[in-house]
Amino acid sequence: GMAVPLSLQRSVVSPAGRHTASLIFLHGSGDTGLGARTWIKQILNQDMSFQHIKIIYPTAPSRPYTPMRGALSTVWFDRYKISNDVPEHIESIDSMCQTLTHLINDEIKNGIAKNRILIGGFSMGGGMAMHLAYRFHQDLAGVFALSSFLNKDSAVYQALKKNQNVLPELFQCHGTADDLVLYSWGEETNKMLQSLGVTASLHTFPNLYHELSRAEIEELKSWIAKKLPVEVAETN
Repeated sequence: GMAVPLSLQRSVVSPAGRHTASLIFLHGSGDTGLGARTWIKQILNQDMSFQHIKIIYPTAPSRPYTPMRGALSTVWFDRYKISNDVPEHIESIDSMCQTLTHLINDEIKNGIAKNRILIGGFSMGGGMAMHLAYRFHQDLAGVFALSSFLNKDSAVYQALKKNQNVLPELFQCHGTADDLVLYSWGEETNKMLQSLGVTASLHTFPNLYHELSRAEIEELKSWIAKKLPVEVAETN
């Protein structure tokens, strides 16, 4: 197979002021970083932005995607089926965790502490974020998953069964009318993670399909500001 490029294409919203925290937003299957950024911008009528937080929207590399009969798609990993009842395609998940670790390390090299980095995403992006944080980066500031789920026997659950660490908090949102990623799959993921020691909230949006809403993004923004507060500059 082709080597996964270590540096992902990305669209970046710079902080208005001093950069002291970073947020990585992972798009849904078939989208791009710029696509996700533009979607949020259309909903809010402006970029989602903060005084001190850099927002990075990376784009997944193209790969053959089984639910599309092997057609190329910008997906974080492959799946056998869009269902919570099948095994995970663990090889593709793990190789992407390595690639995304480079992205996290870039921020750390730029002087951002690990506990000042948040990761999350929409749909498949949220699933990817949960794998990345709960299996490999348990010292991140938090995780968010919008219209997302983990498969029933997820490697995330296996990892957390053996875990002793304090885990990043999870902020989850899901529409009750979602007919692609069922609300029950999101709810089950939330309950499983809570039972394994994750502090997790599930925000329910009645009549919302597999999409983002303004109310949801506003709630997400408040949570981000709470998890990554502005740091008061030290006076010398």
